[in-house]
Amino acid sequence: MSSHTPTAAESNLPPLVKGPHSKRLGQVALVATLGGLLFGYDTGVINGAIDPMTAELGLEVSEIGLVTSTLLAGAAVGALTIGYLSDAIGRKKTILLLSTIFFFGAILCAIAPNLGILLLGRVLLGLGVGGASTVVPVFLAEMAPYEIRGSLSGRNEMMIVVGQLAAFVVNAILGNVWGHHEHIWRYMLAICALPAVFLFIGMLRMPESPRWLLSKGRNEEALAVLNTVRSPERAVAEARDIERTLELESHAVTPKLGSMLKDKWILRIIGVGVALAVFQQFTGINSIMYYGTLVLQDAGFSQQAALIANIAPGVIAVIGAFIALWMMERINRRTTIITGYSLVTILHLLIGSSAFWLPEDAAIRPWILLFLIVGFVGSMQTFLNVATWVLLSEIFPQQIRAFGMGFAVFCLWVANAFVAYFFPIALDAVGLNNTFFGFAVINALAVLVMVKFLPETRGKSLEEVEVGVTTGAIYIVKPKDK
Repeated sequence: MSSHTPTAAESNLPPLVKGPHSKRLGQVALVATLGGLLFGYDTGVINGAIDPMTAELGLEVSEIGLVTSTLLAGAAVGALTIGYLSDAIGRKKTILLLSTIFFFGAILCAIAPNLGILLLGRVLLGLGVGGASTVVPVFLAEMAPYEIRGSLSGRNEMMIVVGQLAAFVVNAILGNVWGHHEHIWRYMLAICALPAVFLFIGMLRMPESPRWLLSKGRNEEALAVLNTVRSPERAVAEARDIERTLELESHAVTPKLGSMLKDKWILRIIGVGVALAVFQQFTGINSIMYYGTLVLQDAGFSQQAALIANIAPGVIAVIGAFIALWMMERINRRTTIITGYSLVTILHLLIGSSAFWLPEDAAIRPWILLFLIVGFVGSMQTFLNVATWVLLSEIFPQQIRAFGMGFAVFCLWVANAFVAYFFPIALDAVGLNNTFFGFAVINALAVLVMVKFLPETRGKSLEEVEVGVTTGAIYIVKPKDK
């Protein structure tokens, strides 16, 4: 969700009314966000598959990190490249391609006879995840009327955490019922192929983005699409509005990226965007999403109990995402982010110091650590995850928005891969407590960086934010209350 002030053209549009077109728009969003579901499932399923996979393939600790991080390295490449592909061939065709990549990646992982083939499958899945992280939100934003664009686009983030929760539940069921089977991890990974099939079949019946069609001069097709997801009057008015915008953009003189990057305020906001992206990953959130069962086993749970207990962080993640969407237009972004990093730092310190105040053989130890871990995940999802993506979509000026967003998301995936690779190594080398002490130090630094550099964007139109960024005023002017 972004803080959006309607333009004059938008304000003069016929009001949004409900009708059969509303149902159709909901169907389009449901099918498209299966891409987010696949994103979540593929990043979360490794959580429960690690132990049986390690046993069958004889993986070393560093190889466990490699299996996890190769998906994320693929995602970094996918985020940089597949967005450009969607500009060339369209959103619909790109999402169909992504569903195919997800399907073959899942199958390749499930049948992998050795580590090499498994890594190849994980890279394919990563390309799908990275592509989905860029193309699906764009498709949803371009399909949605401006009045509900925030809530409609926010469904993708919701589906990501639902996908992770689904992975944790599937892992718990398979691990506890058929965990004695040597190849159980293969079934965990293969299940991902099912939503990929549904996404492919569903997208065959979905329309192309009307904004993309208009940008290619296919005006009649675009109007036909708009007539299926808007009232007739609104469809015509929006088509004309988009055409006018495209015409203005075609005659606009856009400053070159090189000259923009010489501006100290532009460089500063790019640094802020990268900090938002990288610090989000260095909270260690994905150490729980990818290795939660290992962490819980280290805390004292048995392997089967850890699979079940791991569902709790997944549940709180979904609840936190709902709360975050509600908070977006009610609480300042700076307040949300700084509160989030402060809470995460405190919880990391409590987890790290548990060795001093919680005997290792205490029966209650795993349950207290589970409570702290759930609190950590809840704090992340409520205060940091959604807010980070909202800020990244708002803070970059139009002239460098594609570059700024793309570069920040690339850095995010690289940081994600770094944490995924080194976390099991750190856990094995220095233990749970010292690993979380390290996270606490990083997140305390994040609090200081956000207090000093993070701008406020709530209550401002994207145009106001752009002026504030390019003049530096955004750092010294208080946001308007809504």
